[in-house]
Amino acid sequence: MSIFSRLRHYSTTSILSPNSSTPLTSKQKTRSAIHLLKSETNPERILDICRAAALTPDSHIDRRAFSLAVSKLAAAHHFAGIRTFLDDLKTRPDLRNEKFLSHAIVLYGQANMLDHAIRTFTEDLPSPRSVKTLNSLLFAALLAKNYKELTRIYLEFPKTYSIQPNLDTYNTVIKAFAESGSTSSVYSVLAEMDKNNIAPNVTTLNNSLSGFYREKKFDDVGKVLKLMEKYSVFPSISTYNVRIQSLCKLKRSSEAKALLEGMVCNGRKPNSVSYACLIHGFCKEGDLEEAKRLFRDMKRRGYLPDGECYFTLVHFLCCGGEFEAALEVAKECMGKGWVPNFTTMKSLVNGLAGALKVDEAKEVIKQIKEKFAESGDKWDEIEAGLPQ
Repeated sequence: MSIFSRLRHYSTTSILSPNSSTPLTSKQKTRSAIHLLKSETNPERILDICRAAALTPDSHIDRRAFSLAVSKLAAAHHFAGIRTFLDDLKTRPDLRNEKFLSHAIVLYGQANMLDHAIRTFTEDLPSPRSVKTLNSLLFAALLAKNYKELTRIYLEFPKTYSIQPNLDTYNTVIKAFAESGSTSSVYSVLAEMDKNNIAPNVTTLNNSLSGFYREKKFDDVGKVLKLMEKYSVFPSISTYNVRIQSLCKLKRSSEAKALLEGMVCNGRKPNSVSYACLIHGFCKEGDLEEAKRLFRDMKRRGYLPDGECYFTLVHFLCCGGEFEAALEVAKECMGKGWVPNFTTMKSLVNGLAGALKVDEAKEVIKQIKEKFAESGDKWDEIEAGLPQ
């Protein structure tokens, strides 16, 4: 059966809607595919789901499905399947365009198959190649964390293919230097940007700040802050959050908190990300009291914690043996429809039982089973082991 026959076959099969005789719309197919992909581990089945959905890179939801499928296949080390799948898609008449090929390049990078991303750029794209496709290739190298190859592409490909880099090009390269411990190379990139009359933006300088903090080059942090003045780039909330998160990663959460307080004194408003970074930082440093104070302050000021913030706090409170406090946060979290992972919730349940809070532990199990019926057997076993 040819690839096009297979695609027609899978598009009409019941794989995406086994309990429905009504044909699905394109968006419904994709949503069904995403739902199935989340729990599927069989590589061939993953490919069948994608073929049935007849995905394209034209919609955001389809791109999500592509990315999820490639992540699952890469996790299963089914690289031959990724190659065959993407190569087959390149033969589809509706996908013989720069937009899909650029997306395929990124997907290859996501799967750590950078050689195939480069091959797609050099062999499949029509001439002249655009800066958009160059940026896709650089981003693929960034996703693959192949910083050496990214640097080679940045230095050689613009000359080889007569492409003029743009702001996105330079931002990707600076992010790569920051991630790879070579942030000092940022200055040469900024010099080239000046030469080409391309002004950096807040993303450029935020990436630079993140790298210098990671390398503990605090003098260079100061230089970048001065460069913001030079280029008339007003520090955004994202800039403050980069600095707060960077300091917390260095276990300097008290300095990060002082930065937030200074920001507030200067009339700048933090956001939920600012608080979440601080809460995680103080948790990592073992200061659970400060983390709890910040959590209360965050809500008092009207900033809504996201799921990850709740999960972090429940996890570390359990690690610190504060199971009753963890229970209160977990209740609030589950009330919003978010449930921490199995390991964290098992720790909470066992901790409550150990503190003679068996009824509370059983109530937690009941709520989890109501939300995740498929995990009922595991929780039945845990509940059976609780003190009677």
